Amino acid sequence: MSSTDRFREVVSLSDLERDGRVQASVDGRALAVFHHEGEIRAVDNRCPHMGFPLSEGSVEDGVLTCHWHHARFELSCGDTFDPWADDVQTFPVEVRDGTVYVDPHPEPDEPPADHWARRLDDGLEQNLRLVVAKSAIGLVDADVSADDVVERGVRFGARYRESGWGPGLTILAAMRNVLPDLREADRKRALYQGLVHVGDDCAGEPPRFDQDPFETTDVSFDRLTEWFRENVEVRDADGAERVLRTAIANGADDARLATMLAAAATDHRYLNTGHTLDFVNKACEALDHVSWDHADAVLPSLVEGMATAARAEEQSSWRQPVDLAAMLDETFADLDSLVAAGAGSAWSAPEGFTETLLAEDPETVLAALEDAIRAGASVEALAREVAFAAATRVARFATVNEFSDWNTVHHTFTYANAVHQLARRTGATELYRGVFDAATNVYLDRFLNTPPAPLPDPASGAGADPADHLDALVETFEREGEVNEAGRRAAHYLDCGGDVDRLRERLGEALLREDAGFHTYQALEAGFTQAALRDDPAEVRTLLVAVARYLGAHFPTRREREQTFTIAARLHRGEKIHEASSAE
Repeated sequence: MSSTDRFREVVSLSDLERDGRVQASVDGRALAVFHHEGEIRAVDNRCPHMGFPLSEGSVEDGVLTCHWHHARFELSCGDTFDPWADDVQTFPVEVRDGTVYVDPHPEPDEPPADHWARRLDDGLEQNLRLVVAKSAIGLVDADVSADDVVERGVRFGARYRESGWGPGLTILAAMRNVLPDLREADRKRALYQGLVHVGDDCAGEPPRFDQDPFETTDVSFDRLTEWFRENVEVRDADGAERVLRTAIANGADDARLATMLAAAATDHRYLNTGHTLDFVNKACEALDHVSWDHADAVLPSLVEGMATAARAEEQSSWRQPVDLAAMLDETFADLDSLVAAGAGSAWSAPEGFTETLLAEDPETVLAALEDAIRAGASVEALAREVAFAAATRVARFATVNEFSDWNTVHHTFTYANAVHQLARRTGATELYRGVFDAATNVYLDRFLNTPPAPLPDPASGAGADPADHLDALVETFEREGEVNEAGRRAAHYLDCGGDVDRLRERLGEALLREDAGFHTYQALEAGFTQAALRDDPAEVRTLLVAVARYLGAHFPTRREREQTFTIAARLHRGEKIHEASSAE
């Protein structure tokens, strides 16, 4: 309740009755006060949709209509007829001795965090981009943690998309992963971009309906894993989901659940051009942020995609002119003995190992991996090396290739990164198969480095101010076709002693202002993840050159989503959108 001493004089009752409305600024609040049907009503003068002055709107039959986008509000309580507009705030009024008074600072009907959480749900449900942007900004400014915001998006996306985990949830998880690399202002953008893609993915989709776990608690985890893999093998998504839910209900921890999923996702070769295993990894990473208590709501969303995934051994590129799938079958039949041979041994990558993985002969590549396992290479150590080789393909991608071929090298890299991250989580022997799959794709991608784009010469950028290279890098993203220049500027920034953290920050800033596609978010996040795990400056350089070149190939875009975010940010600051303003 408002106290009487907070009321402020606004206008004489006779003037208000004569004019029907008045615009007033009271204690810093812009108000519109109306006399309508014998009642006095006061509302925030800024339309909650895009800030147009409601005092210039019309009132009829108790309905206030904004004349900019025709948002309508029930005048007495401020509730909107149009969910995309949000409710307009109302203010208590009193008439004293012929004068209208208004309390410009009433107690809120609900805390800001609750309001924006509710509006985020509205924005996701109805795929309202501006509402999602306002909500992301409002939640962060209400001191709601990023993980709580991500949790709402993850739970929504896992429920309201019948086909399950998809690009939107992957982008959201990736953006949460890179939040520490971004400027504080861009962290709101990252959450917004991820949430918008979740809403897009779910728009018009039916929800998922859960299968129930088995009632038994007597089945061992190993048996459940066998059942899960068997059901995925025969493409029985319902059966696989019941088994997975049973494992969760029986208390399997995150490492075991990740192992179960990773094993099924590597029983066949390179499922869905690598997306299936990457989705598994991103779901696990999302749960790391929002709590594995939500595993039952999230992990079953992966099952449909696993059961229906295209299997690479069914494709001609894996069978002709070399039967790569058959070669891998032979290796996997001997995998346990390879691992046993290396037990107790310590392995480190020999000099030139990356170039061996980039060899033109698949037998050379597979033999090098087998020798490494015999020498004691853990799945994590070997996955790390293959991930770097895959990134090198991106860094050396020849622009004479078709534009769509960027996706080919990109898929290999993000798949290799997923194998590496899952190996760090579980160390499961089954993930050696993912390592071989990734290395096989590195081999298959060899023609995209023919001829290879050379990595920039460190000497050619020496002596300049690092800031000049960084500014020039960002400028390349304003022009199409500046792939090599983007890579050169990123490399020379580091060659001149530029700060790696600052480079990541600027690359992230550039990404978040574009209408980036799914793969571009993946490319940046995988590159950042791999770079953060390495101490060798040359490896970090190659990884960030790969990121810069990939961004350079895909920028600029129309930046429609950035326009929406900018509008939401200006509204949140109280600016007038309908008037000319300097760019943010």
